[in-house]
Amino acid sequence: MPSKPILRSFAAAIALSLAVAGCGGNDPDNSVGAVRLIGEQTIKTKTLFQSVEFGGISGIDLAPDGTYWAISDDRGGERGTPRFYSLSLDFDLTAFKAVTINSMTYIKGTDGVNLPSTARTIDPEGIRYAPNGNLYISSEGNYNANAANLFQPFVREFKTDGTFVRAFEIPTMFNYADNSTRGARSNKLFEALAVTPNGTVFSANEDALIEDGPITTLAAGSVVRVMKFDQNTGKQTAQYAYQIPKIPVDKAPTGAFAPDNGLPEMLAVSETEFLGLERAFADGVGNTIRIVRMTIDPDTTDVSGLPSLVGASYKPMTRELLLEMPINYQGVKLDNVEGMTWGPRLSNGNRSLVLVSDNNFSDTQITQFLAFEVLPKK
Repeated sequence: MPSKPILRSFAAAIALSLAVAGCGGNDPDNSVGAVRLIGEQTIKTKTLFQSVEFGGISGIDLAPDGTYWAISDDRGGERGTPRFYSLSLDFDLTAFKAVTINSMTYIKGTDGVNLPSTARTIDPEGIRYAPNGNLYISSEGNYNANAANLFQPFVREFKTDGTFVRAFEIPTMFNYADNSTRGARSNKLFEALAVTPNGTVFSANEDALIEDGPITTLAAGSVVRVMKFDQNTGKQTAQYAYQIPKIPVDKAPTGAFAPDNGLPEMLAVSETEFLGLERAFADGVGNTIRIVRMTIDPDTTDVSGLPSLVGASYKPMTRELLLEMPINYQGVKLDNVEGMTWGPRLSNGNRSLVLVSDNNFSDTQITQFLAFEVLPKK
């Protein structure tokens, strides 16, 4: 029998202000005026499921049948084969009651064989349910100076049994070159993944490409590129710049890890509006989580033809801060939140929103699920 996760409940309801007009998922007449925290569930690090350590949950999405699909960012070579899970989340208006791990599926390569468990290959970060019942998965790839151990980032479609279906066409500017003078930066690629109500696929790099300038610091922000794909052909149709602010901490970090800020997730509100999840971390300080509204306006520039954004003239996507959750927010200590999905409709007719954290397989972290009620705009 598989090991069951040990869970603890945080059922206090907290009202959080979130001033945003828009819709949720496929409901164009549904406005979002505020969100209320329903509760929290956590899974401890080193929890096993089918003899494999559960964790590294970097993306989550709700399918129409009520199944939550969650991706682990285990690259292989450490705790097993890259994999995703199906989960059940039990919450209502009053409490977040349980998280159940239902199944684990290994991800297959283009050859139809499970990716290796003994070597690093891909770095899966985002997962979304496709309109045809398959799954879209984004990967940051794996940079290595040895070409034999270098795996480029991707956005791919898979069946729910982990079988590869197709790859989306990624512009070469996002490929790893030397991790120094051009191309992608290691571990800064495709985490954010979104599917609009009409099925259009979007993805974005987490922090700036080398040609687009420095990554975020305590003093300045950076810029990333949001790609739009034709879901039928898999080809990119446009690219939009999105500006990430500087790291929001009020003191210099301590310890071994450099501070960062990035865009680990996007959630479609409509064809042109998204909820963006910005996650900042500073060693010795902790995590700051921001939910923002990202909008492609009619005059937002398609930057796909710009080889560099440094000094270029363009209009980025509109960014509006909706909710900022500091390291300790209303009694909840935020972990490394990286995933976001719409949840089911609640008994009063309101929608719900779910966030999940990546525990980095660290003994000092947890896999944290947060459930919110979405309150309509008055």
